[in-house]
Amino acid sequence: MSVLDNVDAATNLAKNNEVQLLVFRVSNNEKSSYYAINVFKTREVVEAKNHYLTKIPSSHPLLEGTIMLRGLQIPILNLPEWLNVHLTYEEKQVSNLLICDFNGVIIGLRIMSAYRVIKKNWNEMHAPDSYRLKDDGVVMNDTRLEDGSLCLILDYEKLLADVVPQAMVDVEGDTKALNEITMPQKLKQGTVLIAEDSKTAQRALIQLFHNAHIKMQLFNNGKKLIDYINSLENPSQEIAAIITDIEMPEMSGFTVVKLLKNNPLTKDIPIVVNSSMTGDNNKREAEVLGANGFIDKTKSHNVIPLLASLIKE
Repeated sequence: MSVLDNVDAATNLAKNNEVQLLVFRVSNNEKSSYYAINVFKTREVVEAKNHYLTKIPSSHPLLEGTIMLRGLQIPILNLPEWLNVHLTYEEKQVSNLLICDFNGVIIGLRIMSAYRVIKKNWNEMHAPDSYRLKDDGVVMNDTRLEDGSLCLILDYEKLLADVVPQAMVDVEGDTKALNEITMPQKLKQGTVLIAEDSKTAQRALIQLFHNAHIKMQLFNNGKKLIDYINSLENPSQEIAAIITDIEMPEMSGFTVVKLLKNNPLTKDIPIVVNSSMTGDNNKREAEVLGANGFIDKTKSHNVIPLLASLIKE
C-alpha cells in the first residue's frame, strides 16, 4: 500500500467514525499496560541501539536528546519516564523509537515494543470521568483488545506541551493579535461550542476565548456536543459557531460536521475543524462534508480571526 493509499485510508476511517491505532508497550513487564496512538500520526519504528543520541544541555528532563534520521534532527522524548516507568540501561538498549508527526512537529517516543495495529469505531473508545479528575492526568480514553486487555490512549498534546512547549499554541502572543480584530455582533453576543477531548488543548482554547471576551461552552467529545445541540429549540440563534476536533471518543469530528450540515436547523452555523491530523485529504474531506474552515491544532492562534471572518461572511 502506498503512502497516498494510507492517507486515503485515514480519511475514510475518520469519515466512517473509525480509527486505526498502533498498540505498543513501554516495558517488558508482562503486567505492563498497553498504550496506543493513531497510526496515521506515526512514521516508523526504529531500534534505539542503531541511533546515536546527542544530549542537549539544560533541556527538559524528559527530552533525552536528538537523533539524526533521514536528514532530520529528531528530539527523543522519554515516554516511559513520563508514565513513571523507569527503564534500566539494558532495557533502553533493546528499546525502540516510535517516530511521530504531530502536524509537522516530528518527534521520537521511546517505547519498548510495537504490538500490533487495530481498527476501532470511535463508539468503542471510552473516556470515563476518572481520567479527567486531575489536571495532570495523562490518559484521554481507552478501548479493549480482543483478549479483553485494556488499552490506553494518551494525551500526546500534553506531552508535547510539557516537553516541547514551543510546538504548541502561544496564547500570550495570540492575545496581542486579538486587539486588531473587529468582532461581528453574532460572535460577541452568541456562544461558540467546542468539542475537544484533550485537556491541554482545552486549556489553551479557554484562555484564548477568555482573552477575546467571547462566550464558549466546552464538550469532552462530539456526541456530548450533538446531544446538547439537539436539546436546543433554535440552535442557529444561540450558537455563533462550532469548533470540533477530529479524533474523539464516541463520535469523530467528521461525524459531527456531517450531522450538523445535514440538519436544516444547524446547517448554517459556521463549523471549524481544529485538528493535528492536517493531511490534505482530511482538509478536503472536512470541506466536502461542509466544514467552513480547518485549523492546524499546533497553530491554533488562527482560531479567533478565522471565526470572526467566517461569521462576517
